[in-house]
Amino acid sequence: MENQVKKKGKNKNPNNHPINPNWAQLRQKLNIQGSKPNLSGPSPNSDGDVKPTVLGKRKERSDLSAFDSQPNDVLEPVNSDFSLTNEIAMDCEMVGVSPEGNRSALGRVTLVNKWGNVIYDEFVRPVERVVDYRTQISGIRPRDLKKAKDFPTVQKKVAELMKGRILVGHALRNDLKALLLSHPKKDMRDTSEYQPFLKGSQRKALRHLATEFLGVTIQTGEHCPVEDARAAMLLYQRHRKEWERSAKDRTRLVEKQKKRKNKKKAKTTESSDMNGPLA
Repeated sequence: MENQVKKKGKNKNPNNHPINPNWAQLRQKLNIQGSKPNLSGPSPNSDGDVKPTVLGKRKERSDLSAFDSQPNDVLEPVNSDFSLTNEIAMDCEMVGVSPEGNRSALGRVTLVNKWGNVIYDEFVRPVERVVDYRTQISGIRPRDLKKAKDFPTVQKKVAELMKGRILVGHALRNDLKALLLSHPKKDMRDTSEYQPFLKGSQRKALRHLATEFLGVTIQTGEHCPVEDARAAMLLYQRHRKEWERSAKDRTRLVEKQKKRKNKKKAKTTESSDMNGPLA
């Protein structure tokens, strides 16, 4: 009797009942799809090599992009083209002459092309005796001027390079004055006078413009004319489109004013001739 009860109890276990083959196949599929993932790490492939995970690839890309995004020196030339371009930038460093050394004379002049590559860089031996080398600012030392070129030679060469070209720089009037040269106003792009660079009507120093618009620091010690010329050129290049548009508008305005002035002068002359004394 007890054996019969035990047998009946065993028969009550649903696992012991025969399962429909279709259900068995479905259960097998569910067990495969619902199996837990291997959390111990990536599994080796048929060659025994460990396959990299997607997370690993994403991490590698992140590291690479971080390396690529490291800041570069924006004042460095982007190529090795040393040709004489239509736009050139100039910067000069001065030394002190006269008995007190308070009068400026040209000590070094640098020209770079639109790419920032140096096309001319010379120390200049002033006509007068140098009293103050102003090394803390100019970076010029007595040894630099011992074998420097004389002023007339440098002046002539700079004039040749500037002729017919857009001249970029900061406070260009001071540099041109030191060179005893002139340049057409319509061909000058002075970063100290460009309206968007002004603070109201007040002009900003080149180092402040470089920090604000280029994100670089210059002139922390002795000035480097190459660096300053490159900074001025880059400021111009980044605003070239708007700058050239405003320059053309200004040129048209000047021409209109000149025509009006000439017409007015012609009318005045004609009127005076008509009202002049009769012979």
